[in-house]
Amino acid sequence: MTVATDYRALSFWHATVADDLTPRPALPGELSVDVAIIGAGLTGLWTAYSLQERDPTLRIALLEKEIAGFGASGRNGGWCSALFPRSTASLERSHGRDAALAMRRAMIDTVDEVGRVVLAQGIECDFAKGGTVAFARTEVQRRAADDDVREAERYGVDTLVRRDDGTWDPNCARLHPAKLVRGLARVVEARGATIYEQTAVTGWAAGRVETQRGSVRAGAVILATEGYGASLAQTRRDVLPLYSLMIATEPLSDAVWESIGIEHGQTFTDYRHLLIYGQRTADNRFAFGGRGARYHWGSAIRPEYDRSERVFAHLKTALDELFPQARSAAVTHRWGGPLGVPRDWHAHVSFDPDTRIGRAGGYVGDGLSTTNLAGRTLADLVTGAETPLTALPWVGHRSPRWEPEPLRFLGSNAGLLAMEAADAEERLTRRASVTARVMGPLTGH
Repeated sequence: MTVATDYRALSFWHATVADDLTPRPALPGELSVDVAIIGAGLTGLWTAYSLQERDPTLRIALLEKEIAGFGASGRNGGWCSALFPRSTASLERSHGRDAALAMRRAMIDTVDEVGRVVLAQGIECDFAKGGTVAFARTEVQRRAADDDVREAERYGVDTLVRRDDGTWDPNCARLHPAKLVRGLARVVEARGATIYEQTAVTGWAAGRVETQRGSVRAGAVILATEGYGASLAQTRRDVLPLYSLMIATEPLSDAVWESIGIEHGQTFTDYRHLLIYGQRTADNRFAFGGRGARYHWGSAIRPEYDRSERVFAHLKTALDELFPQARSAAVTHRWGGPLGVPRDWHAHVSFDPDTRIGRAGGYVGDGLSTTNLAGRTLADLVTGAETPLTALPWVGHRSPRWEPEPLRFLGSNAGLLAMEAADAEERLTRRASVTARVMGPLTGH
């Protein structure tokens, strides 16, 4: 089996991207650059793009263990949304109302910023801003939908529309993530950055990155590894790799989609606690995913963890329950991968002007748009600019480290079981889950 075939098998998105996924050349040896970026996913690529916008003369190298878009950037649900891991209420409690509202406005603008860039740069990634439908299927979920609408009205930033079947949030676009990340990689290359693939980083310090292929001297170093930071010694307990899995169906007819009521450009979810997410793809498939895969001892990340027959079966059952019209649709692709979870579910951007080491991540699955905001913010920080972005409350935030094993294993998997139990509790009692209320502060709510 060829390398290209291996990478194409990563997900439905990789299988349907236009290029052949042949790896770029690895780092040939010693190198000196202005900025070295560890990771060629969306955080790294948006940072490179934004730095090029501010100073086209910068020498930028991206160091990638696999290929650009190998991880969550190329495998996610395709939601370019204004979602942030911490709720507005939680941000208000931690940072104050003004800071929380500034974060919300920045996230909402970021959805349109991604749309502006893909249009300007000719990145064909099926971007269509149709918003998110959140279905409320029980009385408990309908009350939760009402609560969300009231909270949005209280803050006066989000426009959340109450529908008979749930809510609609206009601040989300559907896209094809692998097309976005691979297209963005080509753009930053064309502007002068170099992406070294098949180049595993082993460590870093001020002004230097060590790889298995040689050392890179750099005026600034940016860590953009997200969930894969758990596999590196220096960041092993900074982030927990939580697996999220997906399925894709065969294309459905326009008539079936009309009966379902989901339009092109729309994404969807519902008000259960064990998260699900989906979209109608540009070629009329369901791309549907959710949580449910367990955390693995020692923050292990292995290819075999990308697939779980139990979780795939759960996803198909959940999809059939939501949309009986699609029960006969064959599942054509199954995949998954790790996303990055900080201990307090608070995404972050930071840059130390003394060491000139920066980092961003902890998106908890909300990274498809947040990476763009992170890249723009890091570019401001690296170049020394003081802007509204550098004043946002996630800048400089440091999350606590995760506990050592076995506490990390026990706690994370107990949290997963708690969300399953919360859904069962609501089905049985027809009241809002006490379990979910207790867990809320631990998951950014």
